[in-house]
Amino acid sequence: MNNFGAEGLSDVQIKESREKYGLNILTCDSEGGIFSVLLKLLKEPMIIILLIASSIYFLSGDFSNGIFLSISILFLCLITLFQDSRSRNALSKLQSYNKPSCKVIRKGLVSDIQTESLVVGDSMLIEEGSSIPADGIIFHANDFSVNESLLTGESLPVFKNTESADRGVYRGTTAITGLAIATVTAIGLETRLGKIGTSLSMIKEQKTPLELQVNSFVRKMVIVGGIVFLMVWIINFIHSPLFLDSLLKSLTLAMSIIPEEIPVAFTSFMALGA
Repeated sequence: MNNFGAEGLSDVQIKESREKYGLNILTCDSEGGIFSVLLKLLKEPMIIILLIASSIYFLSGDFSNGIFLSISILFLCLITLFQDSRSRNALSKLQSYNKPSCKVIRKGLVSDIQTESLVVGDSMLIEEGSSIPADGIIFHANDFSVNESLLTGESLPVFKNTESADRGVYRGTTAITGLAIATVTAIGLETRLGKIGTSLSMIKEQKTPLELQVNSFVRKMVIVGGIVFLMVWIINFIHSPLFLDSLLKSLTLAMSIIPEEIPVAFTSFMALGA
């Protein structure tokens, strides 16, 4: 195939560039894995209520109910962790399926490589309809136009050549017409798209409307359970002056009202959705 007079990089130059700049991938910060999920789970209102209830059982001497409730909490946590790991695995598999390729000129020959193998200094061949895999500077163009709406919001294609004021091409944009050869100047997180992604990752995460609704429902049920707990405790204590017996009876009734299975149900449905 025509290499348009470009020789590209040699194997030694490719190796040196990769060692210096790394792979052409957009990485994201890890969410902390299993420990982060466990910490988030322990902050759930339902889990906190269950832990308080089991503590009361243990303090009151009712070890059988305390142990049973503790096992239930452990079971809920294990199911939630399992379902969360399923969601993560599903998303990571989807990412592994997405392995785009691009054309480069190396050692005077045009070849197809995976986008992540692109290095700074490579001569990438951009054809009509292809997605640009990295930032670069055009040194050869033929009726070349590119859609940069992903970066600029401008829907109309922009024509570029070696004499344009902006000879740059940018990752994530799409070639509309023609052909261009550009020298790669930035890869991965150093591209304009990568810098946008990095800035977005610094935004504080907010709860989704669904999470807000669930938390609101949980708070209301906790209030109802607390009122029932106090009423049953007072009524039982008036009828029989047994403080501990009244406490356990009221606690049991309150726990039957509170929907403690919400965390595992919520996580299971989210995992199935993923």
